Amino acid sequence: MTVALTIAGSDASGGAGIQADLKTFHRFHVFGQAVITLITVQNTRGVEQVYTLPPELVEAQIRAVIEDIPPGAAKTGALGSEEVAARIAKLAERFDFPLVVDPVMSAKNGARLGGGPFAPCFLLTPNLEEASAMAGFEVNDSDSMRRAARKLQSLGAANVLIKGGHLRGDAVDLLYADGEFHEFRAPRIPTRHTHGTGCALSAAITAELAKGTPLVEAVRRAKQFVTGAIRSNPGLGSGAGPLNFFA
Repeated sequence: MTVALTIAGSDASGGAGIQADLKTFHRFHVFGQAVITLITVQNTRGVEQVYTLPPELVEAQIRAVIEDIPPGAAKTGALGSEEVAARIAKLAERFDFPLVVDPVMSAKNGARLGGGPFAPCFLLTPNLEEASAMAGFEVNDSDSMRRAARKLQSLGAANVLIKGGHLRGDAVDLLYADGEFHEFRAPRIPTRHTHGTGCALSAAITAELAKGTPLVEAVRRAKQFVTGAIRSNPGLGSGAGPLNFFA
């Protein structure tokens, strides 16, 4: 059985974080393992509290999982602190499987959820805000997305996928892999129910990589899944509701 690992925070409302990752792994017929980095008190209206686990506890979880059931691929999400991020970056130097880093810096309501250096990785998946912060300049159109992708690759990511969900018009994600750019376009869906889209996208890519799917095809399948999950969202909650993980 194919195995994938997520290293991320817990969302008690079930729409993002560890919960979204595991649901996505299951949907892609992959056995999911989960290392928790932080615990949030949140619902669709926002995040009330964040408690980050001690770095040594996060590291111990990762070591225990990998030593017994090595994953075919892994991903990170919200890490909570620079200390946790640094521990994971050090461990990642010895990973013999692809690592997808979703550099979750904040929740949709602005609550801070991350920080620190990103681990050396096979794929980095920032949104426009995260890409801007990491590249050091504003990323808000196709040209700046391409410049940011090249810059982030030079900082340690083998491949970079910049998510353009906040662009005007179509939702266009840009992948920079092996020196080539690939665009993944989908029509924008007018809805407030988009909680966990980044988590679901990176988890779907991770699941496909664990199965041995080539990167470009893995991103294509993940994009298709997330688009369908947004379109068929269940309409739960009075705020930014979750996706349909059965899509």
